Amino acid sequence: MVSFRFPFSFPQPPKHTPPTYSSSSSATSCPFSATTAAVAVAAGAAAVAGVAAATHNSTNQAHPFLQNALNLFFANRSLPPWGSLSLNYTSSSVVDSKTGASFPSVLDDSRRLLGIGLRRKRVFGLKNIDVYAFGIYADDKDIKELLSEKYGKLSVSELQDNKEYSDDLLETDIGLTVRLQIVYGRLSISSVRSAFEESVGSRLRKFGGSDNQELLQTFTSQFKDEYKIPKGSVIDLSRERGYVLRTTIDGKEVGSIESKLLCKSLLDLYIGEEPFDEQAKDDVKLNSASLLHK
Repeated sequence: MVSFRFPFSFPQPPKHTPPTYSSSSSATSCPFSATTAAVAVAAGAAAVAGVAAATHNSTNQAHPFLQNALNLFFANRSLPPWGSLSLNYTSSSVVDSKTGASFPSVLDDSRRLLGIGLRRKRVFGLKNIDVYAFGIYADDKDIKELLSEKYGKLSVSELQDNKEYSDDLLETDIGLTVRLQIVYGRLSISSVRSAFEESVGSRLRKFGGSDNQELLQTFTSQFKDEYKIPKGSVIDLSRERGYVLRTTIDGKEVGSIESKLLCKSLLDLYIGEEPFDEQAKDDVKLNSASLLHK
């Protein structure tokens, strides 16, 4: 079974609490295997405590995944035992434990959640604020159809370090969605527009030169002042087949633009060489590669 490489909490009946994902900005967010999680669960709190006290030094050197599990167990947080988030999606959503943002496991029936990240912004050079959490989805059928012939024989670990595979995820006509969930309560739509003018504009210049101002304006003009985005608002940025970038705000489509350059420039912010959240990008690579072997 294919599984995510980040910790989460099992839903506890009868409350049906969604699994919890610790975003990479958390100091205790680190991958570990399903086997490790099973060991931690089976051992129980008392047994784990004894192992931690007796084997701290040796475990850290010889069994880093077990040490990670022990560290997570004793972290200052109230999490139940962990498991691996399976790509069969028995849970309907995943909750980022840092921001409380909830992301569906599946969008549009076939787009699978592959990673969750956090966009932070430094204000006046003094303080970082959490602007939005984001989930990255990919169409599993597109990944298999468009990438399996080239990469299907490579192992997941080989693909994890394969730059060409990263480039193909970014540039191939695979259905992808980046869902932004606003977590900063004082964010205005004009701030979003200005942020994309800067970030997407820099990528357009990087990939297409300086003569793309009209394309940038067409994209950013979709974020009109009439739209309100209080905390909890959702913005979906989706690459549809044919390199069409479709934008929706709280379920309402506000525009579609056919441009391979624009799609690449936008997605580069999240899965490119210098992403907003490095761990989210790594999770996307790992879990999309896993889809090829499912």
